Amino acid sequence: MKFHLRDLTTETRNRNTEELDKFSTMEIVQIMNEEDKTVAFAVEKELASIAAAVDLIAECLENGGRLFYFGAGTSGRLGLLDAAECPPTFGTDPSLVQGVIAGGEKAIVRAVEGAEDVEQNGREDVIAYGVKAGDAVVGIAASGRTPYVIGALAEARRQQAKIISVSCNQVAQISQGVDVAINVVVGPEVVTGSTRLKAATAQKMVLNMITTGCMVRLGKVYKNLMVNVQVTNEKLKERAKQIVAEATNVSTDEADVLLHKADGDAKLAIVMQKTGLQAEDASRLLTQYKGNIRRVLEGNHNQE
Repeated sequence: MKFHLRDLTTETRNRNTEELDKFSTMEIVQIMNEEDKTVAFAVEKELASIAAAVDLIAECLENGGRLFYFGAGTSGRLGLLDAAECPPTFGTDPSLVQGVIAGGEKAIVRAVEGAEDVEQNGREDVIAYGVKAGDAVVGIAASGRTPYVIGALAEARRQQAKIISVSCNQVAQISQGVDVAINVVVGPEVVTGSTRLKAATAQKMVLNMITTGCMVRLGKVYKNLMVNVQVTNEKLKERAKQIVAEATNVSTDEADVLLHKADGDAKLAIVMQKTGLQAEDASRLLTQYKGNIRRVLEGNHNQE
């Protein structure tokens, strides 16, 4: 099926901004704000698909697979951003969630002309990153027709990975043959075709949901607390104390003592306090329940 730019919602003109260059500064920011207000409602229409993607990806991760984002331009940068935030937020290994952008690392800060136009480039990157059965691959393209992403998803399918597409058009070429298609239709942009605006905001919201949902399912979050936080600076040390205090209803001074005994591991400190176990035994329990605090406590019949 051939897709033309003129057929894409993301490329049509926004009637509310046809005289944009005549607007005052206040009018420009007001109309952008009004247009942005519609994005969350567009995402809402795709929640069932997003939830299906989360369940599919979480299953892959729980069974030893990895999550890869493939995209070009803004879409690729959003994938890289989401992947980069997982280790500090959820304590994951950097290899668990990876972002790949057409044109390589230099494309992160500067456009690489033509990098997205060749399907073979996407295929080669999938091979280079060692995507295999059991992994999950998310192809991101606002237009839904980026050749690089089409190639990446095709090769990922050939490698028997689970594949998900994220686009901002109802009919998207990248959605053909995927396990889950997420098409968030945000409508025409304030500046015609500038998908770094509403489309990018929608994509960021979707990726936030995907990784956050997966990490919750994997036990990287207890209640709504970031218990896998890595204590790598003073701010995060204070955050870890607050997390332990909130989770266990102890003072921050007591939380600090627990963290010291747990060698800075907030999750371990919480289990120690709630079970009364020493670090070694509490660590053994966490390993048994794959690091999931709630499963540890339910398995040991503790009151939360």
